[in-house]
Amino acid sequence: MVQVDVFWSYGIGASFATAACRQLTARNTRAERGGPWSDPYLMAAVLYCAVLFAPSGAWLLWGFPDWETMQVASGHEALPAWLVALFAATNVSQGVLGYKVAERLILSGRVYAAFLQAGIGYTGMFFILVHGWDGRGYQRFFSADRDVFATWPREAGGEEALSRIADWLTSPVALTLYGMGVVLVPVMLALIAAWIRAGQREAGVTRVGLLRVVGAVLAAVFAVALGTAVTASVLVHLLGWWLGVPAAVLLAALVAVRRKGVAERAFALLALPGRLGGREQTPGLLGVH
Repeated sequence: MVQVDVFWSYGIGASFATAACRQLTARNTRAERGGPWSDPYLMAAVLYCAVLFAPSGAWLLWGFPDWETMQVASGHEALPAWLVALFAATNVSQGVLGYKVAERLILSGRVYAAFLQAGIGYTGMFFILVHGWDGRGYQRFFSADRDVFATWPREAGGEEALSRIADWLTSPVALTLYGMGVVLVPVMLALIAAWIRAGQREAGVTRVGLLRVVGAVLAAVFAVALGTAVTASVLVHLLGWWLGVPAAVLLAALVAVRRKGVAERAFALLALPGRLGGREQTPGLLGVH
């Protein structure tokens, strides 16, 4: 979705950089020359965003303009050409931004902070999907077009919502998403897992299993990021924006990102080093060095 992909692509870029943290630090230690665009991991991230991620967004925007704009636009005629071009560009540029921010943190020895950049991207993405700007983000997502969205009761009950979600699951937009997911998700997970395990092999540390890497990544995305977004949405509903947002940030700091919090536990499962440079320190569940 147009409003979502800015955060999603940032999270993707940060995820790729974090997965290659050992390789990026080794390149920096060896003072390899050639400029930033000689980084093969950055180039792989750019290719993923440009060849797979951005085209998928363009496909959805052309095929389902109502849904892709979260029911804001009504057909192609409501979309200015500059917005379409900007949308395609940000699906790549935000991925590069996420990668470079995470890379800068990694080279300063703050690998966990780089990992959290991916979490910020995914949490922002999920918050827009769940809450949006009016508390109806999930209704906009589970509506195939504006006509369907217009029939949602503003305060839909649980049974009503489940029925509409079930209907959406077999809609053309949902079927298209399934097809795209079969390509986008495995490729991304394969790159992340391969880079993490290759970095561990090159560093001479025990490689974690492939299933453990995939499970940790999915847990970080769906348990931590999605859980944080849903909690934030509930707090905004209960307290309003002015009190709900600070309360959500405080709760996330206390439960998710603090030492021994759920985000650090997912980070520890990946066996990524808490500090790079000098003697490598791999965090356990008791803390990040």
